[in-house]
Order: sequence, then structure tokens, then C-alpha cells
Amino acid sequence: MSDPRGALMDAETDGPTASDVIAEACRLLRAGREAGLEMRLLGGVAIALRVPRHVAPLIQRDYNDIDVVVTGGIRRAVETLITSAGYRPNQEFNALHGNRRLLYYDDRRGRQVDVFVNAFTMCHAIPLGRRLLADETTLPLAELLLTKLQIVELNDKDQSDILTLLYHHALGDQDGEVINARQIGALCARDWGLWRTTGMNVERSVAALGQSSLADDAANLLAARLAELEQYIAAAPKTTKWKLRARVGDRVQWYDEPEEVD
Repeated sequence: MSDPRGALMDAETDGPTASDVIAEACRLLRAGREAGLEMRLLGGVAIALRVPRHVAPLIQRDYNDIDVVVTGGIRRAVETLITSAGYRPNQEFNALHGNRRLLYYDDRRGRQVDVFVNAFTMCHAIPLGRRLLADETTLPLAELLLTKLQIVELNDKDQSDILTLLYHHALGDQDGEVINARQIGALCARDWGLWRTTGMNVERSVAALGQSSLADDAANLLAARLAELEQYIAAAPKTTKWKLRARVGDRVQWYDEPEEVD
């Protein structure tokens, strides 16, 4: 698959890093490719990049931080790459958690780079495996959407990202420029906690439509896609592990508390 916005943007720098965060994310991704490192973007910047070219995002918002995921076994090479690109490592955090997550800062821009190693784990774990590399620039759209739907304390920016991604991409049973809703359903069918939070955020998204200033046609399209996503999740055959956890329900906390980093 080709890059979703065409060739990676050329980043004009007025210092070690680019002032435009999307161009800077592309610069890091391109540097990784040149170094032979497998890196993929996620987060709000990745969602902005997956909006079709020459189309304005449904909801405009500012982006500040850059999130990437890398394959395992290349930590040292990634550390060298990002520090040489102009970023300062959080040495204490990286020493404690570097097997799964690394943090870097661009002090001049007030920007953070968050590197997930071989997996994405925040409120819930989103399995990646071979799917990490299914697309050339970002995580596949299904997993990209799930990284937002798995957030228990959803903020306005995350809500905007969910609606933007759903507006610009239809649901279906394959990857590419379609959100693979069958994959989302399958992952939720294995993990009751992920299913619970995802369902909660689908409901929040429906409620957000009623309070938004979106045009009727956009709101109606999103309402239809959210209902379709609910159907995919409901239809996926649930595992025995899911059914056993469902008996416990909300009596036991079903999500992890993401670690706060200063």
C-alpha cells in the first residue's frame, strides 16, 4: 500500500526539528526507513495523515505530540535515531520501562515523542503482532481506531479523533482505506474489558453527535457508522474467557490506569 497522503512530507526545519508536527512525524518516519527500522505512527497525528489527500479533516484540531510503535529488538537503534534527530530522552523512565515504552522530548517545541515497543498498552492492550506492519505509515485503521476507543477517560481531542477517523473511512472486512470492523469485533470478543470500554466510547460518541455543531449529513453518516460498528462488535463470537469475565462485570475494575509521566 502506498503512503496514505502520497509521498512522505518534506520537513523544513528551522533547527534540529520541524515546526510543523505532522511534517516532523514524517521526518522521523522517513529517517527510520532510511536506517532500516520498522516504525509506524499512531495517535492524533496518524489519524490526520489518514485523512484523504486534498480533503479537510472533519474536525480541525491542534497536534503537539508524536506517537510511534516499533518492532521489538531494535531499542538501541531507535534510541540512537531519535536522540540524533534532536530529542532528549527521559532517562529514568526509559531505564525502567524501555522494554515496552520510551519517552523523548523536544524542549524547544514543547513536544513529546512516545515510542511503544512491539505492542500498544494503555488502559487496555491492543494486540499487534504481524498487523503492526500491515500498512506502510500508520497502524492499520482498525487498530488505530481502537487505540482511541480503549481510553477510559476520553477527552475532547480523543473524541474528535474517533469521529474524524469514522467520518473519512467506511467500515468493512478488510484493511487499507477501510476500517476493518471485523478485526475490531474479533479483538473485543477476546477481551471483555476492551469490549466494555469500546462499547462505552461508542455510546459516548453517539451522545457527542447530539451536542455537536456538525452538519446534519455528517452527523447522520457518523451515527450510521457507529451503529454499524456496534453490530460488528455484537456479532463477533465471544470466547470462553470473555464469557467468564462477563459474569464478573463492573464489580471488578476492567482496565489499567495508564502511568502518569511528568
